[in-house]
Amino acid sequence: MPGKIANEKAVTLAEVKLLLENKGKEQLDPFQLRTYEYVSKFIKVDEHKAEELVGVLMGKFSVERNLAVQIVNCMPKSIEELQVYFSAGKHRIFLSSQLQEILDVVKKYQIEK
Repeated sequence: MPGKIANEKAVTLAEVKLLLENKGKEQLDPFQLRTYEYVSKFIKVDEHKAEELVGVLMGKFSVERNLAVQIVNCMPKSIEELQVYFSAGKHRIFLSSQLQEILDVVKKYQIEK
């Protein structure tokens, strides 16, 4: 029988990786192991910096947490890519200069693969 969800919070791929590592790789079931392999392959920001970047996006740019997590997970490289996140829904409208400022911050956190 599945457990009851106590609370829900959007987390970055980097946070998922840390959660699974803390559980111990030998303790992971097959689904969790596949998830770990996926996030290890597609992570685009240092595990210890992901939550910091989410905080910067939320604090400095007033981006909602769910949207900030999506941005951190994908780490867009152009204004056009970044605009996609703000095009749907009731998100704040940003000027091109503000989007460029967000991109500049995001680029500081990106890891090279």
